[in-house]
Amino acid sequence: MNFNRRHLLLAACAAPLTVLIGCSQSDAATPIKPAQIDPATTCDLDGMLLADYPGPKAQVHFVGVAAPVFFCDTVEMFATLLRPEQVRAVRAAFVQDMGRADWDKPQGHWIEADKALYIVGSKRHGSMGPTFASFAAEADAKKFASAHGGRLLSYAGIKPDMADLSGGAVHDSRM
Repeated sequence: MNFNRRHLLLAACAAPLTVLIGCSQSDAATPIKPAQIDPATTCDLDGMLLADYPGPKAQVHFVGVAAPVFFCDTVEMFATLLRPEQVRAVRAAFVQDMGRADWDKPQGHWIEADKALYIVGSKRHGSMGPTFASFAAEADAKKFASAHGGRLLSYAGIKPDMADLSGGAVHDSRM
């Protein structure tokens, strides 16, 4: 009799877990599409309106969260994702391809952040000052670096200490 109760208890406890695992697997199988910026889209870190500022933007889709988290600058995305205390699971992250988007009014042209190439240390500023210019094509990234300086890095080449958010307000004349 105890043997049957134990199995029944284990089955009752495992049923909700099985449902949760099934939901997360189907959730993970659904491809994520980047959301578009509209005039009211704000940065998750500071509330700035993304459409009001130049340079590449970023968005991160976290597991279990329906809406993406937007960043007005790629440096902010890296600062968030590379923090040691960042423990939220990421489903997808996107940045804008600055080989196709207008630097001053970037719209659309989203690419997967981990597949993008980045120019770090250029003279071009984004919404928070110095930024990482993101590109889908190496030729576009090299052309940008020739015109504006900086060095080419992959997503994996960006280290936490490079994602420095200090001094962003110093570069924003509208704050």
